[in-house]
Amino acid sequence: MEELKSGNTAKLEVLDQEGSRWILKGEDEDLMMNVSDAEEDIQVGDTVHVFLYANRRGELTATMKMPNMTNGTYGWAKVLRVDDQEGVYVDIGSSFEVLVNGNDMPKVRALWPKMGDELYMTLRTDLGGQIFGRLATEERVIEQITEATPALLNRNLKARAYRLLPVGSFMLSIPENYRIFIHNSEQEREPRLGQLVDVRIIGNRDDGTVNGSMLPRKEERLDDDAEKIFAYLNEIGGRMPFWDKSSPEEIKEIFDMSKASFKRALGTLMREGKVTQSDGWTTQI
Repeated sequence: MEELKSGNTAKLEVLDQEGSRWILKGEDEDLMMNVSDAEEDIQVGDTVHVFLYANRRGELTATMKMPNMTNGTYGWAKVLRVDDQEGVYVDIGSSFEVLVNGNDMPKVRALWPKMGDELYMTLRTDLGGQIFGRLATEERVIEQITEATPALLNRNLKARAYRLLPVGSFMLSIPENYRIFIHNSEQEREPRLGQLVDVRIIGNRDDGTVNGSMLPRKEERLDDDAEKIFAYLNEIGGRMPFWDKSSPEEIKEIFDMSKASFKRALGTLMREGKVTQSDGWTTQI
């Protein structure tokens, strides 16, 4: 039988029930499991498959709610909250949340994940038995990926960034687990770690991985004037006091374009569903 310690799984006999807790047969002493942690109807005498962890008092505790990953296996964990000093707390799909240390996060704070992003990771335990999260290394990711085929070329996929470098972003497609590299010249801005983005496959590699792009196809890109206005909106927070009835002088001063060009560009942005206009203001959607 696998050693009964935090971070391991085990099959244990149900000995009794005391109030809101089941008593499970351990080695030197019995273990407790909250009734709410039973994933099925169980009775005294049953053998149950459980995951072991140290509770807040440091006591070895059991749950039938298996995490998305264990020590030695990998999976996605959803970000619950971010603490600038400690790091990122994530939901691993079990009865408790775990911390991914801030030292494992990108050096640039803006690239840290936000609530709802997901991290590809495994579990580790410290000397006291407390479980924490550890981001998957490149070596381990390579062991987990699905080999890509030429048929993926020019397809759009959903993917999450698992590693960020100055040269570009490394991603895993969801749910296929294709490994995608996106050179920094193929992204308008660097994604956050764990952020879900749209990726277009632009090249196949001999090792079964692919290259991708986060830029729109040429026919999908905005013209220069629309890009200029949209970039201005991004810079000032998504709302500007200019619209198609603004004076030619204002438009020339701010955007260095004619009113006719400005109106055409706004029309493009509205058709693309990127902005709306109302009462003298243009607002990014």
